[in-house]
Amino acid sequence: MSSTANRKFSEELALLLQKTVIVETNSGKRYTGILSGVDTDSLSLCISNCTDESGKAIHKLFLTGHSIAQMYSMEKPFDLQALADRLERVFPRMVRVVEGAGVIVVMDKIRLSEKGIIEGAGPAAERVQKVYEEFMREQMRGP
Repeated sequence: MSSTANRKFSEELALLLQKTVIVETNSGKRYTGILSGVDTDSLSLCISNCTDESGKAIHKLFLTGHSIAQMYSMEKPFDLQALADRLERVFPRMVRVVEGAGVIVVMDKIRLSEKGIIEGAGPAAERVQKVYEEFMREQMRGP
């Protein structure tokens, strides 16, 4: 597999960190919980606050990569690019997306994620926050 494909696969996997996932094992067991860690070499996983198919609560579960049949997420991923496009209208040519980190950088000094502003202050950061809040309200309303 090419290094670009490997990198993209790792980025997609990283986007699932701290999200609810469902993992099915080769033996037919099914677990639902928060993906809290991944070993990208072996594709082994750590799932926190999970339950099995019978509803039994498990604080932390480690699964080896070779025992996993599939993993999927039911959550709709946050559309970082759509937020960046919206910010681009207000801050032309001053917005860039750092996909692997799940961060948007505005004017090389304001950083935000799907949770809001991470770093930055002042009038420009306030304007970024307003655009973010408007975007989130629209996402909550749906299409």
